[in-house]
Amino acid sequence: MDMNERDLVIGLDFGSDSVRGVLVDAGGSLVATESCPYPRWNDGKWRDDGKAMYRQHPLDYFEAMTQVVRVLAGAADASRVAGIAVDTTGSTPSAVGADGKALALDPAFAEDPDAMFVLWKDHTAIPEAEEINRAARAAGVEYLDYCGGTYSEEWFFAKILRIMRRAPRVAAAAATYAECGDYIVAELTGVTDPRRILRNRCAASHKALWSARWHGLPDRGFLSRIDPRLGTLPERLYCDTVYAGTYAGTLTPEWAARFGLDPQVKVGVGAMDAHSGAVGAGIRPGMLLKAVGTSGSDLLVAPGYDRVVPGICGQAEGTILPGMIAFEAGQAAVGDVFAWFRRLLEYPGAKVDLKRLEADAVRLLDAPAKVAAIDFFAGRRTPFCDPHLAGALTGLTLGTTAPEIYLALQRAVAFGTRSIYENYLANGLGIDEVRVIGGVAVKSPLLRQLMADALQTEIRLVDQEQCCALGAAMFAAVATGLHPDLPAAQRAMAPGVKSVTSPDPAAKEHTDALYRRYRELAVCEERRTK
Repeated sequence: MDMNERDLVIGLDFGSDSVRGVLVDAGGSLVATESCPYPRWNDGKWRDDGKAMYRQHPLDYFEAMTQVVRVLAGAADASRVAGIAVDTTGSTPSAVGADGKALALDPAFAEDPDAMFVLWKDHTAIPEAEEINRAARAAGVEYLDYCGGTYSEEWFFAKILRIMRRAPRVAAAAATYAECGDYIVAELTGVTDPRRILRNRCAASHKALWSARWHGLPDRGFLSRIDPRLGTLPERLYCDTVYAGTYAGTLTPEWAARFGLDPQVKVGVGAMDAHSGAVGAGIRPGMLLKAVGTSGSDLLVAPGYDRVVPGICGQAEGTILPGMIAFEAGQAAVGDVFAWFRRLLEYPGAKVDLKRLEADAVRLLDAPAKVAAIDFFAGRRTPFCDPHLAGALTGLTLGTTAPEIYLALQRAVAFGTRSIYENYLANGLGIDEVRVIGGVAVKSPLLRQLMADALQTEIRLVDQEQCCALGAAMFAAVATGLHPDLPAAQRAMAPGVKSVTSPDPAAKEHTDALYRRYRELAVCEERRTK
């Protein structure tokens, strides 16, 4: 089939637990969806909640991706598929060998967690992140200005330094280190030279301190002052980055055969998952896009902005839409908070009816709130990153019920969103609409209502459950030439709004009082860690 007759694209969203995919046409009509969990990850391999260590094997990505794409390719005439693109979690880097392969694919490293992808929520590199922050502040450089003033343990250089120190065998075998999304694109297009791996601007800017302002990554001298091992990295990494939607190449014959697709299918460069979801949801200036999943991400774009926003975790040009400054904030744990509570209730084996739990919590909305919580179960991401903070519950008695605790946790997430919202507004970023995407937002009308009450604004649920994958499909549509750029792809492919949750005016006074209690509890937790 001639490329001009190809009108379908595939978008793949590599989340924390699974791959989700969509097959759509150039007008945004959904043809098929599919998902597949990571088999090893979901067997509990290489994850330790107590140590906050989370590693993923590349074979999990390959196997889940293959199953998803084969199903999607079989849902229509596969010869109509023009392109494919991905989004992934971040920062989720791995060591890559001289052959361009993730090191865990080498039998010598197949069971070594330090040779695997270090998942975004891995917090083992807190000491290394603190060293980076101290060095940047002592040097007076501006590297931290565009990540809210604090470099996070969830990000690229902290994780790589941790691996270099604790796993010298891995470090010696690493020709480079690559983000998950960049590695998957390289794998699909047959890149075997680590120097030719395309680096997406989204992950580079928000997680690896890349900026055109200082002509790329931090300089070698600065990195060497933190640790001489870091100083060896720049020449093995990259100088340039590319935008999402950039054409990266075509599928290798091997991957085309696995997928059931033509080798002419083009592969596009992607972005991190929440940023892809913002594109898929039709983000525009003035719209706050809240991605509510395992964690939470709060994203804005603006055509021009000459200030530095304190306390957020990313501010960069072109990382969501070309020509726009993108702003990223978020919560380190959202879905993970509710997953923790469910595990607690299900010990030692009982099953929890989540729909009943939420329904019972809804009935408590107008009752006096006895229990309060803060949402720092994985530390605080924003505003003002602090990995040492912990979640907390207060007001517990022998009469406290599970729905009361569940409601308190839901409110904590909503109030965490409000603190982010207020920080954006205080720094001159206008917000005239709030849209939400993600599994938790879809499943919990209660959370949407609490967010509406906390922000005193409408919460609009986007009419697409796989917005991140749809954003990746838009990247593929641009890479294949089906659309000239991302704004054009958005105009043609972005979904509408499924539902609107309005704030309850009668709840404002009560909500404001509870928010003050949330802030007081947060201050107590901050004092505890000093």
